[in-house]
Amino acid sequence: MTPTLVRQHSTHAGTTPHVDLRARARDWSEIQERMLVPLYEAVHERLDVGGDTRVLGLGCGSGLALLMAASRGAAVTGVDSRSPELLALARRRLLPGTPGEQWAAQAPQSPATAGPHARGGIPRIVEGPPEDAADPTSPPYTLVTAFEPTGCRTGDAEELGALLARATPLAARGAAVVLTGWGPPERCATTSVLRVAARLSDPLRGPGSWRPALRDDLEEVAQRAGLRPDGSGRVACPFGYADTGSAVRGLLSTGLFDAAVAATGREQVDKELREALHPHQRPDGTVWMPNVFRYLVARVP
Repeated sequence: MTPTLVRQHSTHAGTTPHVDLRARARDWSEIQERMLVPLYEAVHERLDVGGDTRVLGLGCGSGLALLMAASRGAAVTGVDSRSPELLALARRRLLPGTPGEQWAAQAPQSPATAGPHARGGIPRIVEGPPEDAADPTSPPYTLVTAFEPTGCRTGDAEELGALLARATPLAARGAAVVLTGWGPPERCATTSVLRVAARLSDPLRGPGSWRPALRDDLEEVAQRAGLRPDGSGRVACPFGYADTGSAVRGLLSTGLFDAAVAATGREQVDKELREALHPHQRPDGTVWMPNVFRYLVARVP
């Protein structure tokens, strides 16, 4: 799954020597993130995202899902506290031609002058915790999204639960909260590649290590957050890369291999990743891995 394996986590990146965070953010936004576009589209279509929708995107990263919601007319706010490099790319995408942080002080533009993606007003990108996205001058959020897949990294369910506890008070009663995760391992070709991360990171197996998704991961997070499940779905999200080098760069940009790099070194991880990708390489050199992702729609009580 290219779009949201897991975005780079600065807390884990610190354990990985010589990481170029700007290059990594660029690899994420240019190679990996686009793989989850079918998931974003399916959620937006199911929830009829449009001009009446106020979206709060948790862990928004470089902002592709927000851009797609804004193109449908939604008012969008993204929050992320982990990667200034990704947020800089999100601002560039959502606020073209806006220098620095001046976007925060600008008044909403009309659709005629703001461009099609800004019909819901100027997007907001907040570097910080969810409560920093509170806006007393605007109505509550009607949709909260957590598009980073849950259940593929040790401790990620607890992290998401903490985010939801801080974000749901900003949402309206009955607002939709969307949680996402990997589908069954047997339906995700990338599982065999991700097992490299688990094997090489042993005996570390600390926070950030990859683990297979479990069937009820999303439901358990929603239950602990006090949310009411209101439907779910599965979406095909194949990972496609131009060549093995692009696949390695894209997968490393997720942060899922940081613990493995810390344990064995970048060269060893590169070598074993290329070997694991070999069965998925086509005669023309491209790499193709079919995957299925899940999403759960829950409601704020």
